[in-house]
Amino acid sequence: MYTTRQQLELGIRWIRRQRSGILYYCTVKQARLVRLFEYQPSLFVLGQEVMLRWVLFALFLGICASAGEQKKRKVQPQSFSRGWGNSISWVQSYEEGLSQMRKSQKPLMVIHHKVDCPHSKALKKAFVAAKSIQKMAKEDFIMLNLLEETTDKNMAPDGYYYPRILFVDPSMTARTDIVGKYSNRKYSYEPGDMAFLAENMKKVKALMHTEL
Repeated sequence: MYTTRQQLELGIRWIRRQRSGILYYCTVKQARLVRLFEYQPSLFVLGQEVMLRWVLFALFLGICASAGEQKKRKVQPQSFSRGWGNSISWVQSYEEGLSQMRKSQKPLMVIHHKVDCPHSKALKKAFVAAKSIQKMAKEDFIMLNLLEETTDKNMAPDGYYYPRILFVDPSMTARTDIVGKYSNRKYSYEPGDMAFLAENMKKVKALMHTEL
């Protein structure tokens, strides 16, 4: 069976021969006589015009669809959530987070994680599923999740491990007093610790009214 390319290259050759009012259809592989219709030049020209119009219409639709898809891709905003909550407005960098924190007077919450870390993946899933955490993160915090370490050593007070979560208040102080459950990894949280993390977030919010 011939492919489209073979048909284009090798043959479907239309040979119009007016013999007893019959139109012949020939291919390279075989030539067979097919009675298509009584040959009428005006009808043949009309068919060509109709075919050309359909081809142009199809090309026009293809161009419009392609342009629409490109426009859709261009206007799609880049997300820095990395799966931690698409409804949250995430800042791109630590420096941007500090700047937004000072302007808004909201505390900064920094999540350190790795893409290929199974503990980070498990925490992310639990974090997204915790509605109270998502609500506070959206409304009361400047949110940042990082795949790379910052130059601020205050973001790793007990070492570089993943995942870990720290808070910074608008006075530019890293709240190292807000810790998790584990003495060997003070700023680490596990999927079952979401209620504990929510309480820590509430503590940070309360500190904004009592200490600042």
